[in-house]
Amino acid sequence: MRHGLTQEFYDHVAEHPERSEIYSERERLAIEYAERFALDHHHIGPELFDRLRTHFDDGEILELTLVIGRHLAFGRLTKVLGLETTCVLPGEASDGTRTGTTGYYDC
Repeated sequence: MRHGLTQEFYDHVAEHPERSEIYSERERLAIEYAERFALDHHHIGPELFDRLRTHFDDGEILELTLVIGRHLAFGRLTKVLGLETTCVLPGEASDGTRTGTTGYYDC
């Protein structure tokens, strides 16, 4: 479990989340917004923002937009520069010894 979410939660993102009951309506809207931002941003209009505002305030929409944009930019940056997207981060095993774990971004 990571950030209070199960692996099952993450596993369903690529499997038509708009039809998955595992996500709330708010989460499905955020996923739809992220997908459209990444794949079809020219067609994001008032209709989507009206639906977003039923579950998010303006500050949350701004934060969601910034997070989506940052991750999209990071993905493009790593692809263009041919960088690795994962690295070994220091971790701690249950017995207190240090271990290496695979992590993202903060390398």
